[in-house]
Amino acid sequence: MTDPIADMLTRIRNAIAANHTRVDIPGSKLKMEVARILKEEGYINNFSTKGEGVKYMIRVFLRYDAKGVSSITHLSRVSTPGRRVYVGSAEIPKVLGGYGINIISTSKGLMSGKRAKAEKVGGEILAQVY
Repeated sequence: MTDPIADMLTRIRNAIAANHTRVDIPGSKLKMEVARILKEEGYINNFSTKGEGVKYMIRVFLRYDAKGVSSITHLSRVSTPGRRVYVGSAEIPKVLGGYGINIISTSKGLMSGKRAKAEKVGGEILAQVY
C-alpha cells in the first residue's frame, strides 16, 4: 500500500455508503491523529484501538443523525504521494465557506486548518472533510 491515509479515508467512505456504525482500520500514529481530529471536530462519535503491538486496529465509530444521514458528506485526500500540496499559514483555504475542515500536517503535529491558521503555522494539506 503506497498511501495509507487514502486507504483510511476510503474505508470510512465505504462504511458510510453501506450505513455501517463502525469501521476497522489498520493502525498507525498518523491515522490515530486523523481520527482524533475527526472526533474533535464532531465528524465521528469516537475511536478506539483494538489489539496490541505492531498489528493493531483503529475502530472508528461513525456519526449519524436521527434520519440516518452521516455527518460526513465529503471526505477526500488533497495531497497525494505523487503531488504534495503545501501551504503557508496565510494561504490555508476555507472548505465549503468555513463549514468544513482541512487536516494539515504541520511542524507542530496534525491539526485542523482553523487551528493551524490561529497558531500561524503552515504545512501539507492531507485531507478535506465536510
